Amino acid sequence: MRLFDRLFGLFLDWSMRSRIIARERPTALKDAYGQVLELGFGTGLNLPYYPSAVTALTVVDPEDLLPDRIEKRIAAARFPVRRIKLGAERLPLDDNTFDCAVSTFTLCTIPDALAALREVRRVLKPRGSFLFLEHGLSDEPSVAKWQHRLNPVQNVIARGCNLDRKIDFLIASAGLEIIRLDRFVAAGAPRILSALYRGAAVAAK
Repeated sequence: MRLFDRLFGLFLDWSMRSRIIARERPTALKDAYGQVLELGFGTGLNLPYYPSAVTALTVVDPEDLLPDRIEKRIAAARFPVRRIKLGAERLPLDDNTFDCAVSTFTLCTIPDALAALREVRRVLKPRGSFLFLEHGLSDEPSVAKWQHRLNPVQNVIARGCNLDRKIDFLIASAGLEIIRLDRFVAAGAPRILSALYRGAAVAAK
């Protein structure tokens, strides 16, 4: 593994383990069930928060930044975990396969997030659930202005992360029907990163 990849992996793991984010994971994942697809597995930090209703997990991520740490977390999981090292825009998975799909702090980084969400819709069973917890464009014009200004910088230093994606618009544009949406500001986080979208959508077939 290249030194820069490992350093970025360590930073990602540290930042995504923050109390600000950890306190939101249980609420975001509490309704996961059955065969689950997770986009952007990262370093496996969602694993302890999945409820007992989950029977198996397939994870898709183009990177493998901290393989030793990831393997330990998978070994501790209560269900089998299948990993696919690939971007989410074209999934090598059959239609109508999954009961549920999950994305946490991932849609900001996928190069073509709309294509990935259309793939989610395709592989979900009819009325299957898509659960999401993402940061994105703020409703406050003054914050949104700075998100747009700083997005090119963020895109470089955070390896493709975007500050100003309108998450609910992307989900709806992919043909997923949003049935629950919580918009809130994460206390203690920088304003340009603290506009959160948490909710659920279904695949309307």
